[in-house]
Amino acid sequence: MSLNSATFNPCVVIPCYNHGAMMASVLARLQPFGLACLVVDDGSDQATQQELERLATIHADVTLVRLAHNSGKGTAVVRGLEEAQRRGFSHAIQVDADGQHAIEDIPKLIALAQLHPQDLVSGQPVYDDSIPASRRYGRWVTHVWVWIETLSLQLKDSMCGFRVYPIAPTLQLAHKTALGKRMDFDTEVMVRLYWQGNTSYFVPTRVTYPQDGLSHFDALKDNVRISLMHTRLFFGMLPRIPTLLFRRSNPHWARQKEIKGLWGMRIMLAIWRLLGRKAIAPLLYPVVAVYWLGAHQARQASQAWLKRVRNELTSRSLPIPAHLNSYHHFLRFADAMLDKIASWRGEMRLGQDVVFAPNAEATLDIGSPQGKLLLASHLGDIEACRALAQLQVSKTINALVFNDNAQRFKQIMAEIAPQAGLNLLPVTDIGPDTAILLKDKLDRGEWVAIVGDRIAVKPQRGDSCRVIWSRFMGHPAPFPQGPFILASILRCPVLLIYALRQQGKLHLHCEPFADPLLLPRADRQAALQQAVDQYAERLEHYALQAPLDWFNFFNFWQLPDQQANTTDRSKGC
Repeated sequence: MSLNSATFNPCVVIPCYNHGAMMASVLARLQPFGLACLVVDDGSDQATQQELERLATIHADVTLVRLAHNSGKGTAVVRGLEEAQRRGFSHAIQVDADGQHAIEDIPKLIALAQLHPQDLVSGQPVYDDSIPASRRYGRWVTHVWVWIETLSLQLKDSMCGFRVYPIAPTLQLAHKTALGKRMDFDTEVMVRLYWQGNTSYFVPTRVTYPQDGLSHFDALKDNVRISLMHTRLFFGMLPRIPTLLFRRSNPHWARQKEIKGLWGMRIMLAIWRLLGRKAIAPLLYPVVAVYWLGAHQARQASQAWLKRVRNELTSRSLPIPAHLNSYHHFLRFADAMLDKIASWRGEMRLGQDVVFAPNAEATLDIGSPQGKLLLASHLGDIEACRALAQLQVSKTINALVFNDNAQRFKQIMAEIAPQAGLNLLPVTDIGPDTAILLKDKLDRGEWVAIVGDRIAVKPQRGDSCRVIWSRFMGHPAPFPQGPFILASILRCPVLLIYALRQQGKLHLHCEPFADPLLLPRADRQAALQQAVDQYAERLEHYALQAPLDWFNFFNFWQLPDQQANTTDRSKGC
């Protein structure tokens, strides 16, 4: 059965220079996959030209493309991609003509390419003893340079010539940028595709260097070319540092993906372990500055938020806090991340670094055996309080978190504070199963924390938005229904909780919200509106006390679809 499909239409491109003796075997191994094959003759000698003509005649799915003169592998590959695009193919599987690749792994590469159609899929070589030692060590040098040039460990191997190119993005790059034409091509095109936003995925594949294989690698000339290429890429990386560190993502938080390159954070954590938190505090200023410069949409959201804060404070004749700007807003967020880590490492102490606001301790009533629902938000650092409760007063707080973010949060925190992943409950929606699970925990005297200020799940198009609009900071804003409906189902005390940075310490604020929260069936919608209005009013009250503790870096007053496309008036959430 052919691997072609209407929307994903791959072919094979083979750059060939004087490999005529090996081509028959390569094409025979390709034949079971039923893929069209474009062989690009890169100015080969007469014997290879004749052999390629013979093979093109006997194989109906082989097309021969000729270059008048030997121009290098890079030129041959680009010419093959151009011909493939002209023939209507969407992707091209590059296979070297020397027979060293495990062609039998093509289905694995194609399967991954179908999952990531805009990205490059490459083999990640698994070598046997046939690889020359000089090649093995040389590849590692290139790996290190590529990790520097991308500020990421995402590109595991940039030199393997067994890969699947998305044709349109690759030609877009090739037509606007002068790429390496010879042995420097494979690495440069992968790095520049990464810069362009088309990352790479990898499939382990066996690679063998045939004893009678023909190599065109010129130790002097090609090493010079590769060195010059890495020089170009290094200096090309410098102005891209903000973009590489903090890739621009979709503005709505539920669609955001974590930045893959965590090396910077790991370095800072290593310094923390050795020298303490104070040693990395000065590093926050340049790191946050780079983030602030590169995170265009988050910066705009921060500036819009602070403008609303100033307007509200002015209208109420309240003083404007110092340092009320987006750079300090980002700094406060970074500091909150450090508080989160420090709290799970046991470096923050209740009563010393974290203190109770008036009446908060009595409202929480930590000694009570009754389970409670803590209705939190992304204002302040409630995670630090969860750590303190668990580590210092032996109170279990189960936190409901959006599924994808929970996995990434565990990945980061597990490296320095493995216990942070305890009692996290990843969810994609709030349904009966969630309610039953939480009811069991509450009956055991545990607490449950859930945020009420983010819309986590987008229903299928055509479904009604599960939001309640309430006035917040002078304008209508959408709040999720789920947390409030869940609170009514659980029939337990509901408390509002905030942990705000004030006077150099985290102040824990807590106040009663409902006991229990009732949503009578007869006037359910009105009761739900009243509950959300009450939540929004208290959220605004505390946000004005510590506006830099607002950690929603997106347009809070729009639905997700409106944030993704302001001209789209659909009501998905």
